[in-house]
Amino acid sequence: QVELVESGGGSAQAGGSLRLSCVASGDTASTYVMAWFRQAPGKEREGVAAIYIGGRRSGRTLYADPVKDRFTISRDNAKNALYLQMTSLKLEDTAMYYCAAHPAYLEIHYADSWLQSGTDFAYWGHGTQVTVSS
Repeated sequence: QVELVESGGGSAQAGGSLRLSCVASGDTASTYVMAWFRQAPGKEREGVAAIYIGGRRSGRTLYADPVKDRFTISRDNAKNALYLQMTSLKLEDTAMYYCAAHPAYLEIHYADSWLQSGTDFAYWGHGTQVTVSS
């Protein structure tokens, strides 16, 4: 079992930056892939960024097209932490952001420019709200 706790959300102006953090606890040694998702009111959940931690894909990152070159996902293994550095924020980045982790290989592909996994991630945080204003 893995517990994920997000932090770092808040309000920012368009063009600004925020850094989200996700601290994992529990059976983190088996974590194979982690990701950030987001969901705005009335919209479906969107896969924003992912990073492989285990296996031969270790270190590989994936980004949804709308956030490519603006967001950076990273991982601090010593701290069991996942980060999402968000820059050049846009109004449409307003959403609840969720951290997710999976203990085995997970195929991640693109669907309408967003990331999607063949099987749902096993562990999810409760989310942190990001609000971007003009």
